Amino acid sequence: MIGSIRKFFDNNIKQSESTDSNAVEHSLRLATAALLIEISHADVEVRDDERKTIVKAIRSKFGLSAAETEDLINLADEEIQNASSYHEFTSLINEHFPPEKKIKIVEYLWEVAYADSVLDKHENHIIRKISSLLYVPHKELINAKLRVRERIEGSVDR
Repeated sequence: MIGSIRKFFDNNIKQSESTDSNAVEHSLRLATAALLIEISHADVEVRDDERKTIVKAIRSKFGLSAAETEDLINLADEEIQNASSYHEFTSLINEHFPPEKKIKIVEYLWEVAYADSVLDKHENHIIRKISSLLYVPHKELINAKLRVRERIEGSVDR
């Protein structure tokens, strides 16, 4: 995306790159966190449910520190106004992650989009766009969406 976010990822991803699966997973978490923040801005209004889902995902699912979480959210919020293309950012993910990790990123994006129980047409569009830039097949995009909807509907029924 924009320079400061790229710098953040270059510093954090390059520092953690190695054959160690934990380091690779950490890099995936950092990259995914930025996309989660991006999707929350898709419908112009960032709702509390979306924000809470992002923070929870970043902290619990991704295991980022409070400082990393705060830095990443601040950078994304700062740069969101200037973002015109996802290509620069998604190219970083494409360089570093295999197809199954990219599918997982798309699944996390659907979780944020559904956090407020409303799938906005802009959220849907951006997730499809990001999915395409990540070379995630359409079938996998739809399967990820269905998995998230099933989890959400299952948690509501309980």
